[in-house]
Amino acid sequence: MKQNSDVLIIGGGLAGLAAAIHLSKKKLNVTLIEKSAYPRHKVCGEYVSNEILPYLKWLDADVSELFPASISQFEFSTNDGKIAKAKLPLGGFGVSRYSLDYFLYQKALAHNCTIIKDTVTAIAFENELFTVTTTSQVLTSKIVLGAFGKRSNLDQVLNRKFIVKKSPWLAVKAHYSGNLDSELVALHNFNGGYCGVSKVENDIINICYLADYKTFKKYKNIEDYQTNILYKNPHLKSIFQNSTLLFDKHLSISQICFEKKQSVENHILMIGDTAGLIHPLCGNGMAMAFHSAKIVSEQLLDFFSDSKISRETLEKNYAREWKRHFGRRILMGRILARILIHKKLTSLLVFLAVSFPGLLPAIIKQTHGNPITIKE
Repeated sequence: MKQNSDVLIIGGGLAGLAAAIHLSKKKLNVTLIEKSAYPRHKVCGEYVSNEILPYLKWLDADVSELFPASISQFEFSTNDGKIAKAKLPLGGFGVSRYSLDYFLYQKALAHNCTIIKDTVTAIAFENELFTVTTTSQVLTSKIVLGAFGKRSNLDQVLNRKFIVKKSPWLAVKAHYSGNLDSELVALHNFNGGYCGVSKVENDIINICYLADYKTFKKYKNIEDYQTNILYKNPHLKSIFQNSTLLFDKHLSISQICFEKKQSVENHILMIGDTAGLIHPLCGNGMAMAFHSAKIVSEQLLDFFSDSKISRETLEKNYAREWKRHFGRRILMGRILARILIHKKLTSLLVFLAVSFPGLLPAIIKQTHGNPITIKE
């Protein structure tokens, strides 16, 4: 069977598109399969750490063209309204997935990446070649990257261990108009979850929260849940009551799983949320998606340029590098998530953060990376 491409990427989110641009820029033959059309809204916090800016510029994807919100301050509140503030060590920016994904999609096309709108139904690996079946065709490739997000039918096809476990988390997101400090990203705790609030481009407010399904299902709809649960936090109540919903309806996803995942499965190199999901409260999943694309792309360029590097070595090297860069961040995310579930521990954290101003920036550094350097 004729090989269709050097690298086939399944999923066209941030990680998939960044890897497509990176590898295409280095003249590899890349095909990306994405089931949805661009542009589209996605459930996401839409805050990105500035650590990723050097890499985006190297990809010829200068996000300043999208006029993102410049973010430098962080604020955290407990359910009863106690608040702690800090300056973000590196700062960040706010940009909607609607604009950013479409922007990267256009960049990938400009770099001669083949992008197919289709759904993958099966993946097989035999004789050093992948066969990928979609609803309309069969493709082959030497390398497959898995960039299909937090949870997918492909996880079941591949028999990934985490997929059999039920998750208590669901996420809700919408855009609003209203007054909010453009330089601020805020995390507000409420009973059963936490809510991120920040500006994106065009002075739009993005509100995205993670909620415990057990608490959520007691209410008839999202509006009732927000009024009865999120409004208990006075800061959230004020934000919602002084903002106007811009979407026809909220976006939501369920069964968000924070269980450990493998970065390599069935010889597929996983990137972004497909490899591992950091709790949204850490506010850095978007930067990690980009960074994982950079790591895998550099490993693949070495693999294709050096015949002495075996597939086994490639997989071991990538798994090691993924863990080195993200293992600590994800662990810290799990620890923080456990703390925020408990009201007393959350109040203690805020008390300590107010008493010791250096504490909150130190915690933030544990979930963020340094500015990314580019390997030419």
